[in-house]
Amino acid sequence: MAQQTVSKEDFESLLMDSFIDNEPLEGAVVKGTVVAIEKDLAIIDVGLKTEGRIALKEFGQAGRDGTIKVGSIVEVYVDRVENSLGEAVLSREKARREESWVKLEVMYNNNERVEGVIFNQVKGGFTVDLEGAIAFLPRSQVDIRPIRDIAPLMNVPQPFQILKMDKRRGNIVVSRRAILEESRAEQRSEIVQQLEEGQVVDGVVKNITDYGAFVDLGGIDGLLHVTDIAWRRVNHPTEVLTIGETIKVQIVRINHESHRISLGMKQLQADPWDGIEAKYPINSKFTGRVTNITDYGAFVELEPGIEGLIHVSEMSWTKKNVHPGKIVSTSQEVEVVVLEVDPDKRRISLGLKQTLANPWESFAEKFPVGSTIEGEVKNKTEFGLFIGLDGDVDGMVHLSDLDWQKSGEIALEDYNRGDMVTAKVLDVDVEKERISLGIKQLSTGENSSSAPASASGDTSTDGGIRKGSVVTGTVTEVNEGGIEVRIADSEMTAFIRRADLSRDRNDQRPERFSKGEKVDARVVQYDRKTQRISLSIKALEIAEEKEAVANYGSSDSGASLGDILGAALKDRDQK
Repeated sequence: MAQQTVSKEDFESLLMDSFIDNEPLEGAVVKGTVVAIEKDLAIIDVGLKTEGRIALKEFGQAGRDGTIKVGSIVEVYVDRVENSLGEAVLSREKARREESWVKLEVMYNNNERVEGVIFNQVKGGFTVDLEGAIAFLPRSQVDIRPIRDIAPLMNVPQPFQILKMDKRRGNIVVSRRAILEESRAEQRSEIVQQLEEGQVVDGVVKNITDYGAFVDLGGIDGLLHVTDIAWRRVNHPTEVLTIGETIKVQIVRINHESHRISLGMKQLQADPWDGIEAKYPINSKFTGRVTNITDYGAFVELEPGIEGLIHVSEMSWTKKNVHPGKIVSTSQEVEVVVLEVDPDKRRISLGLKQTLANPWESFAEKFPVGSTIEGEVKNKTEFGLFIGLDGDVDGMVHLSDLDWQKSGEIALEDYNRGDMVTAKVLDVDVEKERISLGIKQLSTGENSSSAPASASGDTSTDGGIRKGSVVTGTVTEVNEGGIEVRIADSEMTAFIRRADLSRDRNDQRPERFSKGEKVDARVVQYDRKTQRISLSIKALEIAEEKEAVANYGSSDSGASLGDILGAALKDRDQK
């Protein structure tokens, strides 16, 4: 038999083919042929020394693969070339997983949807088969809204969006909700394009919150804010609306970027603020209902949709710094006066106290200046006494008007809260709501040329200066409380308090005077023991005015009070 010779080149070629044929296959996906089926196992030939066995269930997971038979060509994963039994260890499931990972990575990078099947429930969510690769579906990503029964979604092929992939850890996270939101956004966009601002549409109340109601416009929701439900005050939407109710609304605003729609119901009704100034003229009276009470006042509904504010300062003539809730109550019917109307700001200012007589005006009519009144001491302060008067008003007796003989501070000690006192009305300022009273003016000291005698019976000073007489002094000191003067031709000094600097309270300012200036004042008090003398410019002005009226004020002279007083002062200066 002839011996076949092999060349060196052929031998190298055969050797290389042998190396290629025997290249390790572990960890790779290869094609194999089903050579036999034994019970629940499929015998697969992948070109190795021995076949491998794969459970039939791996070919039918989730119903994706068809029924295999002898001769079928399938892709399998070579786990090991040979085990202890001399068989190849193969896996159809791992093959499908490897194949799916490659495909899914491409789709994830391209932001494409993938198809999968929810097949099991785990902690926090569900598992999804993505053609062999197993993904996790968090419970929050199943639907737009939480769903109680997920059974209808199980084992049904449906699209998903891959949120995250980590091949090293073998993790894939998917979302079904993202697909639904995207579809919903497309649907919302189509509906929004068909709507216009100002359009009137029908909608169904879908949900109610404290701040308004969500209305379904047929695939898209709009917000009906509580302030747009009615022109009148609506404390909560449930006062007007119920879930499931069909209502007619107007589209107020549309945000085409966010697809947010603002709705209104009151816009379908006439605006009650039109012509408001003609309906509610200034100083007119109306009856309304208290709808809300705050620290700064109370709101009163004059008609549906029209509310005015009674500021706390306009609630009572006499009750100051009192919470409005102690004067009026919610739902109470009250009569009010219109004080101001601002149609641009949609505001009406109301007054409650204006419906009642001004107690200061009533007091002035009943007790003119010079009248004698009686009242209870309500309070003592460093300035004087507050006396309770008719009409629930208070009058003030200043320190300087308590006593001719004593200083104000000493005279004040003679009075206590609750004492009944008699006083004379000195001034009533209705605008400033002030009533000035005097107690010492009830005595003759104000009208006589000399004040009442002192306790010792002596009415003159050591220098011959008599109480009630006029003296001239030089200003030596000016401070906030008054001025200090040195009496001419004497070593005596006296302090004229702020309240005694002038009869006119606007001129009772010490800064009007300067050091070295000469002033005339009347002696109103002298204490021989302490050699203390009290002067008053105010008392001098009052005495001069009365003297002028008595000397020059004949009824037929035709002279005014100013002319009379001017003549008297000129006469005094000439003397």
